[in-house]
Amino acid sequence: MPPHHVLIVLFDGVQSLDVTGPLEVFTGASRLDPGRYRISTGSIGGASARTSSGLKITPDLALTHPPDTLIVPGGAGTRPAPPELVAWLRENGEKPQRLMSVCSGAFLLAEAGLLDGRRATTHWQHCDALARRFPEVAVEREPIFVRDGRVSTSAGVTAGIDLALALVEDDVGRDAALTIARHLVMFLRRPGGQSQFSAQLSGQLAARTALRDVQRLIADHPNTDLSVAVLAARANLSPRHFTRAFAAETGVPPGRYVDRVRLETARRLLEDTGDGVAEVARASGYGTTEAMRRAFVQALGVAPSEYRRRF
Repeated sequence: MPPHHVLIVLFDGVQSLDVTGPLEVFTGASRLDPGRYRISTGSIGGASARTSSGLKITPDLALTHPPDTLIVPGGAGTRPAPPELVAWLRENGEKPQRLMSVCSGAFLLAEAGLLDGRRATTHWQHCDALARRFPEVAVEREPIFVRDGRVSTSAGVTAGIDLALALVEDDVGRDAALTIARHLVMFLRRPGGQSQFSAQLSGQLAARTALRDVQRLIADHPNTDLSVAVLAARANLSPRHFTRAFAAETGVPPGRYVDRVRLETARRLLEDTGDGVAEVARASGYGTTEAMRRAFVQALGVAPSEYRRRF
């Protein structure tokens, strides 16, 4: 069998990490399984590309025949989309076995019609714009990557590494993907369904001091009673008024905010400590291991013990 050809597209304004992240992953896989991949970079006409940070990259080849796996990175150069590159993608994007975008590279795939009728994601800052410009794309705002058949899209920058590791796991196996992750000093190899952002980032800081105090209370004491009645009393508001005000100022209902903070706390304890699962459940506010297990399975697709084993 000839090597599986992985081609990363280059263009002016590309984000360098969107290129080098997946490149390092597939190169690492090639070291573990020599002859598995042929990895190259390519541009329209073989022209060199200046990244968004000013780095000049000379491609290996000009874009002609489509590869087995085509990776389209993002960056400031996707806005506006380079017309010649979009035309090449429109003509050739259906031919690779796998099509992958990183960050705002999803805009180039969408412009070429390659995401029509598919689920996709991009950097959280650009999800609304992608949904507005391309209503035929089912944009998912939270996952770090989305796989829909042969087409995969990832969120910002480092999520491209996570997606590339998932593709390598498909090709070479789980042990190889974990070895590469360790080599890249990635403490976690995140599943695609993991949220792009933490609870503190996804819920903006409230404007009112009383509500900011509530947010700090939740973050600092996830193992206490954080019912709406208790939080409302802390803010000196009625439960109904508190619920409306908290959601309006943070963008997240109080119950969901508490759930996210507790999940994040439990994950951190499982990753960074040797505490038992029961102790982690108590410290993060779940009370019982069964309650924590249900929360993990619903949000991450794995039980706490499996999460710790993996990550």
